[in-house]
Amino acid sequence: MEKTDDQNCQDRHEEDNPKSSPFDFVIKQFQGKRCVPEKRQEQPSAVKQFFKGFDFGKSEGKDRREVEETEISHAGADDQSDKQDLSEEDGLSHLTSEVESPSGEQRFNQFMEKLGKKPNSKNLDLNNCALNAADVTELASLLPFLPELEEISLSWNGCVGGTLKALTVHLHHVNLLKVLRLNSCRLTAEDVISLGEAFEIVSQLEELDLSWNSNIGGKLSLLTKKLQDGCKLKCLKITDCNLTAKDGESLAEILNVIPNLEVLDLSINKNIGCSMKVIAQDLKNVPGLKELNLHMCGLKQDSLQSLDTALQHLAELRKLDISCNREIGGGFKDSAAHLASLKNLEVLDLHQCCVTEEDMTVLCQVIPLLSSLQDLNLSSNKNVGLSSDPLLGRLRFLPKLRSVSISNCGLGEESLSSLAEAALHLPELEILDLSWNKCVGGNLKLLLGALKLATEIQVLRLSSCNLVAEDLALLTSLRQDGHLARLQKLDLSYNNNISDEGWAVFCQGLGAFKELSELDVSLRPSSCRDCGPWFRELLAALTQLPALAELGMQRWALSESQRKQMESFNQDNKRNIRFDC
Repeated sequence: MEKTDDQNCQDRHEEDNPKSSPFDFVIKQFQGKRCVPEKRQEQPSAVKQFFKGFDFGKSEGKDRREVEETEISHAGADDQSDKQDLSEEDGLSHLTSEVESPSGEQRFNQFMEKLGKKPNSKNLDLNNCALNAADVTELASLLPFLPELEEISLSWNGCVGGTLKALTVHLHHVNLLKVLRLNSCRLTAEDVISLGEAFEIVSQLEELDLSWNSNIGGKLSLLTKKLQDGCKLKCLKITDCNLTAKDGESLAEILNVIPNLEVLDLSINKNIGCSMKVIAQDLKNVPGLKELNLHMCGLKQDSLQSLDTALQHLAELRKLDISCNREIGGGFKDSAAHLASLKNLEVLDLHQCCVTEEDMTVLCQVIPLLSSLQDLNLSSNKNVGLSSDPLLGRLRFLPKLRSVSISNCGLGEESLSSLAEAALHLPELEILDLSWNKCVGGNLKLLLGALKLATEIQVLRLSSCNLVAEDLALLTSLRQDGHLARLQKLDLSYNNNISDEGWAVFCQGLGAFKELSELDVSLRPSSCRDCGPWFRELLAALTQLPALAELGMQRWALSESQRKQMESFNQDNKRNIRFDC
């Protein structure tokens, strides 16, 4: 059966529009009503066909010309229609192509917005974004559109581990890359291999941070063996990566190919101390080293001796951290000769090193020679306070000191007096930590002169110092007299002997510390005490402290009324103080 014209048109309509699509609205804008059935031309009847050859007053030639002109006109119109259809289809194709294929920049912006980050073509900060394998793959596909990228930070994304190769194979697109941070990404052995291969591509890399990836332990050679001469690496951080003695040896082997190294952080790798002798021997190959962090690396007395020998080659060293290595105690008496030669040293951290009285005898001679020293931490070394050698008194020879931490050092009244006298010569002091020295309680007045002159002091820690009411009154009177104007952090925690009257007097004068941002008045962990009437004075003082952001009040038992007042304080006063109760 032959199809009617309407059926033919319907067939054409189905062929042109097989299925609806997201672009139908665009197509209709171009096509208009192309699929509406065309108006059929009137067909001549049999009678008209019969009389077609007769002349009824019109010449045959004229009729023929009119017919020919009509046919030509229809043919021209058809040609014009075809051209218009072709033009519309070309435009439609171009438009749909633009819709379907966003530019590389658009894709990058969409990717960053999806992760809640602001796009930056030079610094890619994706720390703690809960990235998954698909995200890493998508990121890799975007690298060709980021030729100016200099920093990539993917730290604290646990699911990055095992997917790094998808990214590293595209690093040749970002040959200006200088910084790569992969902290706590659960990197695998395969990831370490991929990183090693990438070193051949990112020749401009200056900083590599692989900290807190425990699976790196025992596999560091997979990375280090790929390093080549001329490597521009300046900063290498491998904190808490479960490094082994063998890893230490692998690290020592590559120090000669990274002569520009300025920062080496091997902290919290307790087994690395076994290979410290080998590492120390090759530190001479990095004479420009500025920071060496060996905190909690299992160092022993022989390790300290090897390290001291290496120090003679590290004249540019600015920071030395050998803290929390308890077994080096007693080793300073034979291993501090070259420490004194570090004229550029600004930070020395020896806290919790179990230094002995003999060590103190040597350190009393060496530390005052470090003329550039700004930060000294001797905390948790009981013999600092018990030693007969007045190290604290000799701090006067270090006028650039900004931070002095001597918490839990067994200070006595005599050593506290020595410190107070030395502090008179420390005009740039910003941080003073005397916590866990019981002798401070009732004797804070010994520091009165020093605190008056310490115009730059910003942090004062007096936790667990057996403070009494008179000590708190001294602090408020100092402020009322115009001193301690820049104080930002005040730690008075674990001083349970202060009476309610003492706290009341303190709170009455607290409002004068206008720059105070942190205050801690917590009680000891094993105690609990009702919060007295001074709580009202405390809340009144808080309204006068515009910078205060955190208040520690742990183990103070608040009444129901007091708790409600604290809970409504921020809303009532349009503040955002964090109450740690």
